[in-house]
Amino acid sequence: MKRLLILEDGTVFEGKAFGAEVNVVGEIVFTTSMTGYQETITDQSFNGQIITFTYPMVGNYGVNRDDYESISPTCKGVVVKEHARLASNWRAQMTLDEFLKRKGIPGISGIDTRALTRKLRSVGTMKAGFVDIDDDLTHEFDQLKATVLPKNQVAQVSTTKPYPSPGVGRNVVVVDFGLKHSILRELSKRHCNLTVLPYNTAAETILELSPDGVMLTNGPGDPKDVPEAIKMIQAIQGKVPIFGICLGHQLFALANGADTYKMKFGHRGLNHPVREIATGRIDFTSQNHGYAVDDTTVDPEKLIVTHVEVNDGTVEGVRHRQYPAFTVQYHPDAAPGPHDGLHLFDEFMELMDAWKEQDECQKEQI
Repeated sequence: MKRLLILEDGTVFEGKAFGAEVNVVGEIVFTTSMTGYQETITDQSFNGQIITFTYPMVGNYGVNRDDYESISPTCKGVVVKEHARLASNWRAQMTLDEFLKRKGIPGISGIDTRALTRKLRSVGTMKAGFVDIDDDLTHEFDQLKATVLPKNQVAQVSTTKPYPSPGVGRNVVVVDFGLKHSILRELSKRHCNLTVLPYNTAAETILELSPDGVMLTNGPGDPKDVPEAIKMIQAIQGKVPIFGICLGHQLFALANGADTYKMKFGHRGLNHPVREIATGRIDFTSQNHGYAVDDTTVDPEKLIVTHVEVNDGTVEGVRHRQYPAFTVQYHPDAAPGPHDGLHLFDEFMELMDAWKEQDECQKEQI
């Protein structure tokens, strides 16, 4: 069955339908990942977005039980050049087509993804929709232009109730803005006792749990749509070590007086080089974000810019000058992607241990 992809600037692409048989509207973006399509589709940072894969064939190794980054993905659709109808991998449990049908997500193949990506790079991300081949295009374009994309996407993907992931080590509170399972996995590998809390949890509730550290996770949308999280960060910093990833990084920067802005087409892929300013170390990183911290607004009395993106110089990490807190824009947990940034989880462990030791010394002196 044929399906059309329409863009709000009037562009029409014709392709073949797979996945769920539904029409959708969302923000269309592209990712340059060469693998990891299951993790990408189930990443809640893609909430409300239509994902264009620049890699030409998607679906060839199917979908398995191990590579979910969330149980219920909330992306709007999938665009590929070639959709592999057969899955060839010993771990595969179902095809990509079956998976998308079960999750209610439509797909379209046979699209010139190179031309589509070049357009998004030159014009920027925009609204797009999937429509049937025999639909009235004039009406569909009017509907597309009139559609207002939802705000505060974090509320759509964050857990609504606290839940534990028991461990026997450091007590870490994870504030869920749309977390990836791989963040929990890396913390669990380090034997952390985890308590996952909703995005709008009050600072008092967090501190009552006496955490050794607080993790601010990734998530979708504009960080300015989550003012309650900014207030929470302002209340807990200086009282407990903080590690922020992606949206957590942006929220931490906002909480300390910096500003954020929407990027033209964002960073989405697995090969973004990031330089650590202090050492010159280059890490190749997994990234998925459409907003960034404005480096001209970073207050040097509060924050130090620790990492920059090699290609465009955007801020990729900050550290607080006075408090035990640091954040990065990229995904050190990868999944999918290179593992160059995994050492940051170890640095978080060391930061919590040093803070706890300092606190105990102060108590002994008293």
